[in-house]
Amino acid sequence: MNNFDLRSISTDILVEYGLSPSWSFALGTFITFVIYLVISWILYKISNSVIRGIFKRIIKKTKSQFDDVLLKNKFPRYVSYFVPILFLYYLAPNLFEDETTFHLLVTRVLEILLIINVLYTIRSFLKSTNDYLKLLPAFKDKPLDSYLQIVMIFLWLFGVIALFSILTGKNVGALFAALGAISAVLLFIFKDTILGFVASVQITVNDTVRIGDWITMKNHNADGNVLKITLSSVIVQNFDKTYTSIPTYKLVSDSFVNWRGMEESDGRRIKRSVLIKVSSVKFLTDIDIEKLKKLKLFEAFIQQRHKDVREHNQKLGIKSDDLINGRNLTNLGTFRYYIQYYLDAHQEVNSKMTLMCRQLAQTPKGIPIEIYAFSADKVWVNYEAIMADIFDHLYASVAYFELECYEDKFSVE
Repeated sequence: MNNFDLRSISTDILVEYGLSPSWSFALGTFITFVIYLVISWILYKISNSVIRGIFKRIIKKTKSQFDDVLLKNKFPRYVSYFVPILFLYYLAPNLFEDETTFHLLVTRVLEILLIINVLYTIRSFLKSTNDYLKLLPAFKDKPLDSYLQIVMIFLWLFGVIALFSILTGKNVGALFAALGAISAVLLFIFKDTILGFVASVQITVNDTVRIGDWITMKNHNADGNVLKITLSSVIVQNFDKTYTSIPTYKLVSDSFVNWRGMEESDGRRIKRSVLIKVSSVKFLTDIDIEKLKKLKLFEAFIQQRHKDVREHNQKLGIKSDDLINGRNLTNLGTFRYYIQYYLDAHQEVNSKMTLMCRQLAQTPKGIPIEIYAFSADKVWVNYEAIMADIFDHLYASVAYFELECYEDKFSVE
């Protein structure tokens, strides 16, 4: 039964009830339109049930998670919308005479609905693809959201142009020509988006930041793991569980620290100093050396070093109690070698990476004796414990070498 058969039946029935032919025609047309709406709703329910059923059967038979993600992002529902929209598009406008207001209104409304549903269907498919790729190890740390956003921006741009063309009756080509004329304004409006897209490409190509990386960016109070990279911003969850949003292009224009290299290496760096008071530094006497020989850790070293010093001074005829002349060991130098031996023997320090104890230039707060080493355990809590244990031992050992650590002395009034 076509449009006119159904409308004619409705009109004839209304005429029999005593309505005038003109009113019967108008009311018959309206009733037919309502019937079409009901039929379209029934078609939607049927198509949605069928398509979802097909997807669920496919999900049970396949191991791929892509179909699961499609169902989660309502892809079958958007596909189901095409059935009632197309049904109305091919039948409903014919209820009205061509070029009439009602005919044009119904046609344009249905065309608008069709375009909007096309956009949402494509968006659902792209979002499903994005979510599926995030499940794969190769793409898990890539800024896929940025690429989805830039595609969607162009998609919505074309969609808005098509909608505007339908509403105004203008040619799409003319609208694109108008857009070219206002391109400078568009560039200004989408400046951050364009910068973000370029930055996202550079970040991916250069592999400077991945999702999950620990980054530090002091200018933006960011110190934590990257959760999300989009066109407009990079979301960082700080270690205090707060969130920091950084403009994406800032990761290209500004400096930041990415700790991924440390996490992928064999150790985490320990770089800290013990400040020694200059006034506590002295030459070691024979009594002092005999005391230090009791340290099993570097007993052989201190004996050999003392022997070399003594033989050198004997050749020059310098007495052992004449400390200022010739060669003599100092408590600071001996302490530095002790630290080196202590680190070499420490089980939690990675001996295969750079390991040294060095003396830095004197400061107003004393002489820095710096440890530069790498802990074998990179977990933050364990790393802090290892570093604290090392310096606990060193602070306690300072007095054994008759050295003193620097401390600021001040009074609170």
